[in-house]
Amino acid sequence: MGEMTGLQLKIQKREKLADQLYGQILEQIVSGNLSEGAKLPSENEICASFGVSRPVVREALRKLQSDGLVYARQGVGSFVKKRPPQGLIEFGGINDVAGLLRCFEARIAIEAATARMAAERATLRHHRDIERALKMLEQGIAAGDIADQADFEFHMSIARASGNDIFVTMLTSLHGVIAKTMNVALNITRTGSADRVKKVLLEHRQIYDAIRGQDGESAELLMRYHLHQARQRVTDHARDM
Repeated sequence: MGEMTGLQLKIQKREKLADQLYGQILEQIVSGNLSEGAKLPSENEICASFGVSRPVVREALRKLQSDGLVYARQGVGSFVKKRPPQGLIEFGGINDVAGLLRCFEARIAIEAATARMAAERATLRHHRDIERALKMLEQGIAAGDIADQADFEFHMSIARASGNDIFVTMLTSLHGVIAKTMNVALNITRTGSADRVKKVLLEHRQIYDAIRGQDGESAELLMRYHLHQARQRVTDHARDM
């Protein structure tokens, strides 16, 4: 394939080389220079085009595979699996996308547990706090705002309702990257269809209803589903739900 011939990696030393390469291959996919189903250049060609080592190329390709963006065929090479929406790069930043998708993985593990514990332990005051944040999110999105602060407060309210301060500390320490994932996801949602907006809000409402109903198993599954769907929405331009 010739799409990458002559390209050079624009190095920013504070970023990992593999994440930079990940971002620039991703940019080729998002732009359509590498279409869905297209074969990526070989490892040797990518090494030559970007001036990086084979371990860097392999790490970048491995992350692209784990994120469901490319797939490998043994002895043949790597192929584009799906094209993310332009907003993933526009709102996320080309060199930050790999880290943002790693954040979704961590959030699924942490927040599924917080939702279960919140359903089992939340007080009426916690229910009111979660509902207040949910209404702020609904009102903000209805007004055309990004409403990422309300979204973060919704998830933080659930963490506080879990009765485990360690979860609160963990989410607080991850505030910067979590807020960015929310900003990217909500910006993409805002530019999507009305059905997508309704689905995003419904996912939040269902989580709250399960917590209020003290159904820990449902709360955990619904939180896991919501974060998985959010991740899918920011990595697949054809996915409108």
